[in-house]
Amino acid sequence: MSSHAASAPAVLTADSHATAANKALLVGVAGIVVTLIGLFFSSGHVIAFSWLVGVSYWTALAIGMLLMVMIHHIFDASWSVVVRRQWEHGISAFIPLAVLFAPLVVLAWLPSTRDIVWPWMNPAHELHGHGTVGSDVLYIKKSGFLNRNMFTGMTLAFFAVWIWLSARLRKASFTQDTDGDIRWTRMNRVTSALGIPLTALALTFAAIYWIKSLEYHWFSTMYGVWFFANCIRGALCSTVLIMVWLYRRGDYNGVLNTNHFHSIGQLMLAFTIFWAYVTFSQYFLIWNANVPEETFWYNIREINADGSPNQWKYVGIIIILFGHFVVPFLYLLSYRNKIVQPRIRFIACWVLCVIFFDLCYNILPALKDDLGNAEPLFGINLLWTISAVVGVGGICVWSYLRSLPKEKLIPIRDPRIEESLTHHEQHAH
Repeated sequence: MSSHAASAPAVLTADSHATAANKALLVGVAGIVVTLIGLFFSSGHVIAFSWLVGVSYWTALAIGMLLMVMIHHIFDASWSVVVRRQWEHGISAFIPLAVLFAPLVVLAWLPSTRDIVWPWMNPAHELHGHGTVGSDVLYIKKSGFLNRNMFTGMTLAFFAVWIWLSARLRKASFTQDTDGDIRWTRMNRVTSALGIPLTALALTFAAIYWIKSLEYHWFSTMYGVWFFANCIRGALCSTVLIMVWLYRRGDYNGVLNTNHFHSIGQLMLAFTIFWAYVTFSQYFLIWNANVPEETFWYNIREINADGSPNQWKYVGIIIILFGHFVVPFLYLLSYRNKIVQPRIRFIACWVLCVIFFDLCYNILPALKDDLGNAEPLFGINLLWTISAVVGVGGICVWSYLRSLPKEKLIPIRDPRIEESLTHHEQHAH
């Protein structure tokens, strides 16, 4: 073990983190309360959609962290060993997320609220100008997939897969800190080999069931990959914030060096390009084919029924296109922007904000007014969406902070810990 490892803090103090965890829990509860207060000012549909945005946002970040852990093991990576422990703490949020998603499933089973989010849950739901869901030929063709029993069972299966994989990966990693047995590393590689395809399938079907089926007439073969791209980007950006926070506190002194930040910055750049490729491919194929059954999804995000542009057009162009791709792409081309902590922290916060707007862009336009126009983003309804994200986020941060002080700061007996601590052994000045 090198001097780096010897100087690294082995266990974080519990008291300060218990206080921080309690504060995060209070923030989470406050956000949830504010969202519920929204019921007095907006419809139940609006609040339910806002809650879906909040849960989907943080579930995406947790899925991204789970995938990063498994990708780390599959590639037998060395640089990410010291960062992996933070992902392992982050994926402890899947159990709270399952509980927080449960109200949406319960509402779908209540007669008066069964279509409060997903219209196809209620065959008697009136489609604007198209009769009812039950008489819609497109729904009839998809009803074997889009029904309450399948939705409920699949949602339970999604969270069961994520929780099971997280528990196995966490247990093996944490136990290795105690006994140093190499078999735990092998176990995590086997778990990851099985877990990556399982998680890929789960996140794809989750994106389809939870988000794409809000407008079930629409078709897209890229949707699961779009969601995957946001999962990974969100996880990488969250990791940057955690790395900078722990480094500034002194916990990561002697552990992280410039190259750890550069490596994660390179991944951020790579997935920025990947997201752009996926999103452009989806838009271009639909635009080029010009099939009404597909183009309507973009039309309602650009124009109203009378042909005038709506708010979502500018959200798509300014926030999504420039915010999601142009700004981070150009920014992350710079070496120094990837290694100087305030700079990489800035772009991490930027991308996390844009991912929020991206989810809003995919979810909220399914809310329509009497003319069939998508409800605008900017207004009082945005407040409930933000409070939902804050509420769910507070609970997830609470889960992370509860897990953080219980284990070693880094996997001290991982076979590649030495390589990770001396990652390139270069420091920028």
